[in-house]
Amino acid sequence: MKRFAQVGLLVLAGLGLLHTSLFTEEYLRFVKEGMRPLLIASGVLLLGMGLAEAWAARRPDLDAEREHADGDADGHEPADGHGHADGHGHDHSRVPRVAWLLFLPVLSLLFYAPPALGSYTASREPAKAVAVEDDGFDPLPSTSPLPITLTEFTQRVQQDRSRAIGERPVRMTGFVTPADGNSWYLTRIMVNCCAADATTLKVRVYGAAAPKADTWVTVTGVWHAGGTLGTSSAAVALDVRGVEKVGKPSNSYMDALPLTS
Repeated sequence: MKRFAQVGLLVLAGLGLLHTSLFTEEYLRFVKEGMRPLLIASGVLLLGMGLAEAWAARRPDLDAEREHADGDADGHEPADGHGHADGHGHDHSRVPRVAWLLFLPVLSLLFYAPPALGSYTASREPAKAVAVEDDGFDPLPSTSPLPITLTEFTQRVQQDRSRAIGERPVRMTGFVTPADGNSWYLTRIMVNCCAADATTLKVRVYGAAAPKADTWVTVTGVWHAGGTLGTSSAAVALDVRGVEKVGKPSNSYMDALPLTS
């Protein structure tokens, strides 16, 4: 690839990373918040490499001009590295057309950010198997409805032999993923590092019409009886008594009680 194209890719990639991580919150669509300093450092490094490459690209031209001036002063034609008198040391090879496609993801950082992970991803991923709670379960607090995460709800339904969750009203927050039949999924996507390692948690919801896909909601309800409570056969499902639309929480890529944006 010609040098000016390499310089352009490096500079645009650096500017795109800095724009996304310094001036917007769009980087949270792809990585966790703790990765921000690394993105900024990467943007600075790419921008610096691009500028250094641009400066280095000027050197052959300057050297050629000096050689040409020296040749004129001596009355001789300057020769290139192959003994040709008319050579200038330039690479006249053409950039392959397919190479220009490399600019598309780089430009997207500046002008268009793909949407955050949501129902499209969740509908194509199986629900994550939650960890086994080896130390047993503490008594549930008396709060009603009980704020609970999708992970804890799943563990209580399928592992808690005391069946304390059976008739307790609970309150959970997630986004809507469509499902077949008369139900839908309350969903959370968890990211350990970046979007590539995302996993999905789902609770099937009965008793209320599904809001639009990807809508963030807080639902209140009780366990939907199915299978044997306290065992792996128990349905991870909820009979809804109320659905409230909410804003996307700032910790949307965690299965935690929602924090405000």
